Amino acid sequence: MADEFTTNSLMDPIGRLMGLRYKSHPWHGINIGTEAPEIVTTFIEVVPTDTIKYEIDKETGYLKIDRPQKYSNVVPALYGFIPQTFCGDKIGEFCAQKSGRESIKGDGDPLDICVLTEKEIPHGDIIAHARPIGGFRMIDGNQADDKIIAVLKGDILYGDMKDIEELPQLVINRLKHYFLTYKDMPGLDADCEITHTYNAAEAKEIIQLAAQDYDSRFDSLRTALSNY
Repeated sequence: MADEFTTNSLMDPIGRLMGLRYKSHPWHGINIGTEAPEIVTTFIEVVPTDTIKYEIDKETGYLKIDRPQKYSNVVPALYGFIPQTFCGDKIGEFCAQKSGRESIKGDGDPLDICVLTEKEIPHGDIIAHARPIGGFRMIDGNQADDKIIAVLKGDILYGDMKDIEELPQLVINRLKHYFLTYKDMPGLDADCEITHTYNAAEAKEIIQLAAQDYDSRFDSLRTALSNY
């Protein structure tokens, strides 16, 4: 599918020219990467030392406070999303096919990603380049909420890993535990599950589908920018 991957054309050269004067929107104005899906650009929202969950404000592109963490669990890796991706119809259909569930839809957000590194990164609101090695098929209600697992490019400990099977099971379990509990709220029952852990090849296919969903959802944005 790599030769079908055309999203990199979005915002080039317009995005670069706009970026000289204005801060690029992390979702729309940052390129997914010329080597995607082998190496992807990621926008990091949250790091393991954060006690507040931050997420991108879709309208302005600034980080906003989503919620204070209610319990002691913290994200065990850098956490953010892949720019110029969207979890729409193709992601929902793929999840339904793989899980055997009906009426699954994409969650309408950019594709989430965790980036493993042995370095302590002190804050989010940064760009990192990462190699996808697998992911979790997470379903939240009736929505596909995939979590891509990746390693920081050039990382001393994780950087040479190519597939999730190379990760210690303890690391995988820790990531799973976080995603199955981070939405817990007192008095509320969480309605999410991880149905599968998938390999690097499937993770890259999901990234490509999310990029195609982005193209479909934001085609009007591309047209507007091309006429700017």
